[in-house]
Amino acid sequence: MKRPWRTTRRLALSEIGEEHANELHELDSDPRVMRYVGHGRPATRAEIDAVMRRVPRAYGLYPGLGTWRATRRDNGDFVGWFALKYIPRTSVVEVGYRLRHAAWGRGYATEGARSLVEYGFDELGLYRIVGVTHPGNLASQRVLAKVGLADIGWGHFYDRPVRVFEAVRDAAWQPSWESDPAR
Repeated sequence: MKRPWRTTRRLALSEIGEEHANELHELDSDPRVMRYVGHGRPATRAEIDAVMRRVPRAYGLYPGLGTWRATRRDNGDFVGWFALKYIPRTSVVEVGYRLRHAAWGRGYATEGARSLVEYGFDELGLYRIVGVTHPGNLASQRVLAKVGLADIGWGHFYDRPVRVFEAVRDAAWQPSWESDPAR
């Protein structure tokens, strides 16, 4: 068993390895879990296998960022995963999570996401972290608000319109291109 990379009061986060493929397949094959993800349908085994080839490589490609398997510290039960990663084809860092249905409503999403936002600001020195949700996923929007991300409106990521939530380390910070008078 891999040693946890990060812990919270109730969760242990560790790197995802090929031995976790069945857990991820079980998670992503639940229609309730996948309702607001991608095209709103359960993932196939082939899609999970593709994810399993990609996720472990990301730890080396993007030091400090990644997707981590979450288990309960008290009994080792698989809860889901949490991520702090680049949104594909952007330089925007996103906090994300996906939890088994049995873990919903217990505060795990808030606990894990809060830990990763703190880690991103305090240990990685990030200036901005976003969270994106399907417009109808009110539960996930509440989680992002609880961990300190503000609803900044609509955006377009993952080839679809989404609600975008944002936290910045310093309220006066803005990207240099936003303050460039030549623009």
